[in-house]
Amino acid sequence: MNYILTNSYEAMSKKAASLICAQILMKPACVLGLATGSTPIGAYKQLAALFKAGELSFKGVSTVNLDEYCGLQETHPQSYRTYMNDNLFNHIDIKKHNTYVPDGMASDYAQECAKYDKTIHELGGIDLQLLGIGNNGHIGFNEPGEEFVMDTHRVLLSEDTISANSRFFENEISNVPTAALTMGLRGIMHARKVVLLACGKAKFEIIDRALYGPVTPKLPASILQLHPDLTVICAKEC
Repeated sequence: MNYILTNSYEAMSKKAASLICAQILMKPACVLGLATGSTPIGAYKQLAALFKAGELSFKGVSTVNLDEYCGLQETHPQSYRTYMNDNLFNHIDIKKHNTYVPDGMASDYAQECAKYDKTIHELGGIDLQLLGIGNNGHIGFNEPGEEFVMDTHRVLLSEDTISANSRFFENEISNVPTAALTMGLRGIMHARKVVLLACGKAKFEIIDRALYGPVTPKLPASILQLHPDLTVICAKEC
């Protein structure tokens, strides 16, 4: 494990973007696993700036997102497809048909989840997976539980997660979807490289427990201790 502590959100974002940039330069047709939420926005802005400066192209890149809310149209302002378009895809030269986000409006969630895992397999797996971490230790929407769930699946969101995400829904908990489709831990752990971002001192305790405590499904991020190529980038301040 490579652990990097930065003084600021900007420094964390620049370091994350530099690792993603290096991956693309080494393998222009790479597969990136992408995360949403507030933490990676700075890294996405850095990547868009590198493209605008002519230093980076995404023409050969494919992306797979970790998750999507159940019941939200992809055009909904808080869908993760909209998030990715607004924060990255609309600002770079990536081919939209090479970007994959689970379909939260699928009529058969089990079928959609199996299809998503098949897509990842057919792409050749993920070269670099970007992650954030929830206050309860979730990665993607893999919530604490009694066992690690390995495949893409529908999950009921915990009260902690719903509360934390209410800030994106005008601070109205009742507006937050209660379920999501999420990439399972197999997809994450099979990524050739994992980059985990954590911002602010409030995340230090959960990071410490995840990286140095017991590996347990009650703290899903703890499974990352078993990954052979994990980089953790933390910012002291956000």
